Amino acid sequence: MFITFEGIEGCGKTTQVERLVKRLYREGVQLIRTFEPGGTEIGETIRRLLLDSHNKSIAPLTELILYIADRAQHIEEVIKPALYEGKWVICDRFFDATVAYQGSGRGQDMELIKILNERVTRGIRPDITFLLDCPVEMGLQRAIRRNKALFRDDQDRFEREDMNFHSSVRKGYLNLAQSDKKRFIIIDASLDEDEVERHIYKVLQQFVDEVIKKGSPIKASGSSARGQGGKEGT
Repeated sequence: MFITFEGIEGCGKTTQVERLVKRLYREGVQLIRTFEPGGTEIGETIRRLLLDSHNKSIAPLTELILYIADRAQHIEEVIKPALYEGKWVICDRFFDATVAYQGSGRGQDMELIKILNERVTRGIRPDITFLLDCPVEMGLQRAIRRNKALFRDDQDRFEREDMNFHSSVRKGYLNLAQSDKKRFIIIDASLDEDEVERHIYKVLQQFVDEVIKKGSPIKASGSSARGQGGKEGT
C-alpha cells in the first residue's frame, strides 16, 4: 500500500500521519513513514532552500524544478525500495502537492508539471490519497501557531503567501479530488483530531485486516536515519 496525505497549510496532515503510523505499527503492518520535501539526505538540503523565508527571490520555475528534484531522489532512495520489499509507505505529500501548489498556486504550466511528475515517478502512484480539507483561514491560524511553538519562523515561506495563493491551492486540491474520486478520500479537517483519525482508519480497516490475517511481522522504520515526519503545509 502506498498512502499519501495532502492538504493546505495547517490542515493537520502530519498529526494524522503520526497517529496512523503508530496505529498501524500496533497492528503489525510493515511500513515506513516518509515525507516531501526532505525525505532523503539530499532532500533535506532542498527542503531548507524551499522553506527558508529569506529566499524570497526563488522563481516559480526554480521552485517547481527543486520539488521535482527532491521527488526524483525520494522515489529512487526511499519509496521504490520500500514498495519492492512489500512495505506500506505512508507519505506526507507527494506529486499532488506539486499540482496544487506550483500549478494552481503559482500558475506554472500544468502540462509541464504532468510531464515532470510522470518522468520521475515512472508509474508509481498512491493507492489512496487522504485530502485533509479545511477553510484557508483556519489552516493558516493553525500553521502560524505551530511555527511559533516550534520556533520555525524562518521556515515559513509558504505561510507568508497571501490569501489568494492559499485559496488557489485549496481549490487545486479539490479539483484533483474531483477528477480522481477512486483514489482521493476527502476528510473534513475542521473536525477534532480524534474524529479525523477515526475517519481515516475506517477507510483502511479492511486492508489492515488482511495484513493481520496473513500474520505479517511487525517492522517499521523512518524514511531516513533522522526518522522525522514532514512539516505541515510544505
